[in-house]
Amino acid sequence: MEKIFDNTQVAFALKSDTELDRAYFLFKMISNQPLVRIGTAVTNFAIKAHLPVEGLIRATVFDHFCGGVNEMDCLNVVDKMFTKGVTSVLDYSVEGKEEEDQFDAALKMTLKTIDFAKKRDAIPFAVFKPTGFGRFELYEKLGNNEKLNEEEQIEWNRVVARFDLVCKEAHEKNVSLLIDGEESWMQDAADDLVTQMMRKYNKEKAIVFNTLQMYRWDRLDYLKKLHEQSKNEGFHIGMKIVRGAYMEKENVRAQEKGYPTPICASKEATDVNYDAAISYMTENLDMMSIFAGTHNESSTYTLMNLMHEKGIKSNDNRIWFGQLYGMSDNISYNLANSTYNVSKYLPFGPVRDVMPYLIRRAEENTSVAGQTSRELMMIKAERNRRKGK
Repeated sequence: MEKIFDNTQVAFALKSDTELDRAYFLFKMISNQPLVRIGTAVTNFAIKAHLPVEGLIRATVFDHFCGGVNEMDCLNVVDKMFTKGVTSVLDYSVEGKEEEDQFDAALKMTLKTIDFAKKRDAIPFAVFKPTGFGRFELYEKLGNNEKLNEEEQIEWNRVVARFDLVCKEAHEKNVSLLIDGEESWMQDAADDLVTQMMRKYNKEKAIVFNTLQMYRWDRLDYLKKLHEQSKNEGFHIGMKIVRGAYMEKENVRAQEKGYPTPICASKEATDVNYDAAISYMTENLDMMSIFAGTHNESSTYTLMNLMHEKGIKSNDNRIWFGQLYGMSDNISYNLANSTYNVSKYLPFGPVRDVMPYLIRRAEENTSVAGQTSRELMMIKAERNRRKGK
């Protein structure tokens, strides 16, 4: 298959010279691990001390990786990307909340993004995190098969009700709903709840999507068992396939608590696992829909090749490619230019509340071998192209 991801003219068509320079500066900073650590500590301190740094953050890292401070603020970015065929997933990226009113606020915002998506072809998916709707410790306790006390059970019933309300709304408005994956020690309870929603709302097609983090060596077996269940019970499977976002935390916890790590033994094993899941799902598209969340060019080509070999149209609505806003534009825009379905995760929320997400993003970029250097190489190539070098 023709290699398309080196076309920087297509990749950066929407970026002005100033925006390209800012992107180069940011990725140059992110490529320096000590600098990221220092910057993270200073930013955390500044925000906790209520120092006036929000304007600086907004003008640099926030505007590069986020769509805006609220859903209306995102529309300019959404519409701009859609001119090139790239759609958006509005992601309310406020993390680490623990109170019932905060969970209700996240629910309200998710319902609002579903309504937004219903009215706009440029927004085909809504999304939320399980811990946006309930306390981490509740998921963890249920995942460990521990009995909830009466108060906890009432609390969990509210979590289930939030899931059900948002999935029902997505089903009624025909908007696909992505549910993000999180740490392995809370994921079992989240998986069970998402499967419950699939059984209820995925009868005709995949509306509700769970997430498989393929750096976990057990996820392919999980997918195959779920497939058997779906065949027996008559529901469709929607899956966002990603590599994963919590590797260091997972390995440290496994070592501290003395259990085998759930993470694959190597990057190569993770890549094999990822591609195996993609291959399995394309073999079973009659019952499955794929959201391939990846910044990995090789895995993207693998899925493109599978589609070509099986005679699956590039714009088949059961297969979507996804990347994060502010990253891998060479993949996103070149895919869209070749008529594939592409969506960018577009985080939004108040600058102060979105900082934990942005810090995690910076830390992940420093730990993913080759990602930042690839971004820098592509930006540099486009700057040189524009200068006629």
